[in-house]
Formats: sequence, structure tokens, C-alpha cells
Amino acid sequence: MHLYAPILVLGLLAFAFAAVTVVLGALTGPKRYNRAKVEAYECGIEPTPQPVGGGRFPVKYYLTAMLFIIFDIEIIFLYPWAVAFDHLGAFGLVEMVLFIVAVLVAYAYVWRRGGLEWD
Repeated sequence: MHLYAPILVLGLLAFAFAAVTVVLGALTGPKRYNRAKVEAYECGIEPTPQPVGGGRFPVKYYLTAMLFIIFDIEIIFLYPWAVAFDHLGAFGLVEMVLFIVAVLVAYAYVWRRGGLEWD
């Protein structure tokens, strides 16, 4: 159990910090609300009225988010490989090259189909 004590302490510190900042923000923040403060923030642009049901977003937003997730996960897979590279030898190198080639083929396909264009 003593091995997990630092993780537990870090979790408690993170929870305490989050709770204290929320409480302090509520206690010290301004209490005067007006129409502009209760509206959603849209980068300084006047908010546009939303249709009933929320409206529709272009599919490109979702495609961009999915591409970001895919390539972000690729980087996450590269870290353990880099740490254990000495122990994996040639087999690990070949496996990672095959993985990167598969991701690059997917990237080239998306690029060629115009998935990265913002029109």
C-alpha cells in the first residue's frame, strides 16, 4: 500500500485544489449578472439564435475531431515503443514501421480526398 501513497496524495491534492478554486471563485466573483454575462461566449461575436433542436453542424467538424484523435493516439503508441526500443530489437522496429506506414497511408488517403481542406 505504501507504493500507492504518493498517487493517493497527488489525487487528494488535485481534488483539494479544484474544490478550493471553485469555492473561492464563487465567494470572490462578481454577483451582478446581466444579459451578456449569462449568454454563451462566442469569441466576441454576437451570438446567433439557434433553431429548435440545436441545428446542424457541418460534418467537417466531426471529421477533423476524429482525425485529431487518430493521430494523437498514434503518438501515444510511439512513447512506450521509444522507451522499450532497446529490448524489442529488430522485431519491434519492423512492427513500428508497419504501424507508421498504415497510419501514413490513412493520412495520405484523407489528404487526397480533401479531408484537411477548410472551405
